[in-house]
Amino acid sequence: MRNRRKTLTIASLGLALSLTLAACGSSSSGGSGSTGSASGGGQLDGVSLTVGSKNFTENILLGEMLVQALEHEGATVKDQTNLGGTSVNRKALLSGDIDVYPDYNGTGWTVHLGQDNPSSDPKTLFDKTAAMDLQKNNIKWVGMSKFNDTYGFAANGDLAKKQASGGFDFQSMADYLKANPSATLCLESEFPNRPDGLILFEKATGYTVPQSQIKILQTGLIYTQTSQGACQFGEVFTTDGRITALNLSLVKDPGVMIIYNASYTFRDKVYEAHASVYDSIANKILDSLDNAKMAELNAEVDVNGKKAADVAKSYLQSIGLA
Repeated sequence: MRNRRKTLTIASLGLALSLTLAACGSSSSGGSGSTGSASGGGQLDGVSLTVGSKNFTENILLGEMLVQALEHEGATVKDQTNLGGTSVNRKALLSGDIDVYPDYNGTGWTVHLGQDNPSSDPKTLFDKTAAMDLQKNNIKWVGMSKFNDTYGFAANGDLAKKQASGGFDFQSMADYLKANPSATLCLESEFPNRPDGLILFEKATGYTVPQSQIKILQTGLIYTQTSQGACQFGEVFTTDGRITALNLSLVKDPGVMIIYNASYTFRDKVYEAHASVYDSIANKILDSLDNAKMAELNAEVDVNGKKAADVAKSYLQSIGLA
């Protein structure tokens, strides 16, 4: 995703939160900062770790899953999920204030490593990001999700159904906007100016969206306004549970937007102490998370109002990690 764009003050760490720079949407309360542990008998008995996460639902869920899975193996875990944005988590990881948090390959390559031209192949992007981050910063990337929580667009569902194909891809969306000057594309405030934002759509389709067709809204309003038809199209995050819960149809991306597959980023010193255990846990959590499943879990929190910790627990039980 994906990093996000909310601001918090994290006084306990003395870190200033900057706006985050890569994809990924909605927010929810997460960890309480409490410390928990499982009963003895696990592969991580006697191990203590601090787990962070960003401050939006999906990343909180990934953090909660790791907290509970580590505890299941006997570790004592300080839960710092919902710590803040990307900048806060990354600084905390590099300083040793946390030991691990979930992040995204697109974020690692473009934001943390400052590289251009990210690969459109998830494994290639992961491999390059992981190798460079380990060499430069002693950060180990572990596991990779099937889901890609990137920027995208959703069409009003009724409008999509009127299309001959039953929906839109990027080019047909551009063609519709061009043919209908009164049509509206609803965006977050920074999306028109982001290097991984609207410009990628415009370059790919050859259509420069005029200001007259752009309406700037807060994230949550984009989903509801597009669903209700006030916006014909809206900027979304592709694993957001509101896409399936509301009257929205995801616009098919033919490989235009930067990809954001999730991994767990560990301090390498921490990782190496129990590498095989962390590999096993991370792979089990992430291997089953495709876009549909991640959207379903996000919706449990954002639409159905369940606690992230409870949703994480149910998921871990379903894959045998709780």
